[in-house]
Amino acid sequence: MDSAPIILIPGFWLGAWAWDEVAATLRADGHDVTALTLPGLDEVATDRSTIRLADHVDAICRAVTAVGASAGRPVVLAVHSGAGLSGYAASDRIPEQIATMVYVDSGPATAPLDPELTGDELPMPSLAQLADDENLDGLSDEQLSEFARRAVPEPAGAVRDAPELIHDERLDVPTTVICTGFPSEQVQEAALKGCAWVGGLAELRDVSYIDLPTSHWPMWSRPTDLARILGEIASRNQRPAR
Repeated sequence: MDSAPIILIPGFWLGAWAWDEVAATLRADGHDVTALTLPGLDEVATDRSTIRLADHVDAICRAVTAVGASAGRPVVLAVHSGAGLSGYAASDRIPEQIATMVYVDSGPATAPLDPELTGDELPMPSLAQLADDENLDGLSDEQLSEFARRAVPEPAGAVRDAPELIHDERLDVPTTVICTGFPSEQVQEAALKGCAWVGGLAELRDVSYIDLPTSHWPMWSRPTDLARILGEIASRNQRPAR
């Protein structure tokens, strides 16, 4: 397929494995897909004490550059949940290499997600706490158990640090926000109120919204629908005919 390649970045506590079902569906439809595990999220035993937000941004930029160079074109960069912070910072660094930014129940964060966090890492909360904090609609007990079993603590530096946003070119990168845990109206209200986790929505010049009602982890609760949406976005960025 001559559509733009897709790079998938998981949110907190997750590695590339979180995208397995979505990636498989996209590849079966002919798309070029790369899922990335960010630094410090490979395994529980990893030393996360020195990992910072810049390391996550660097990893995303390297992946975008490598995949884009191989394909000879800009990529669709899809970031989930807490990866909205590093994803938006990456779009500031290399805006010309990104055909479309996609925020999956996430947003272009303009400030640290938790500047007061202490220690070296942020462990995944208990499933009971997760149920209090997030939308789990459509997730099975088996999926939640697998999440808890495979979860890796998030490097605290990646949560505490502020993103570097200095290039106005990022503001022209086409952006799609896929709203799953709560509707797009609430996301837009949060941006109007100045919530930092969606701060970029107040400054980006080309933003569209798609509602996909389900859990905060749509790659598990509605993987086929999420893959279809991502595939449609990639197909809209087809290489011009020669």
